[in-house]
Amino acid sequence: MSMLEDVADGLAKRTLQLMRRTGDEKIEQRVLEEIGTSSPTLEEAYATAMRIRKAEARASDIMDKYETGVPVPVAEKRA
Repeated sequence: MSMLEDVADGLAKRTLQLMRRTGDEKIEQRVLEEIGTSSPTLEEAYATAMRIRKAEARASDIMDKYETGVPVPVAEKRA
């Protein structure tokens, strides 16, 4: 990965950890706004890293359900 991707992914991981720990979904937007004030390039990379990490978590949850035999609902398309 490039330095940009490394930094963005690191921030995304930290954000998701904080969001899980606190239950505060607004952290993501606050970090995004703060990054955007000084680096639109990093802002976009962070937003992309967050989408990727969230999708990864959802996919992992589904695979866990399949592995344990829990019924898996049909995926809802997100806008």
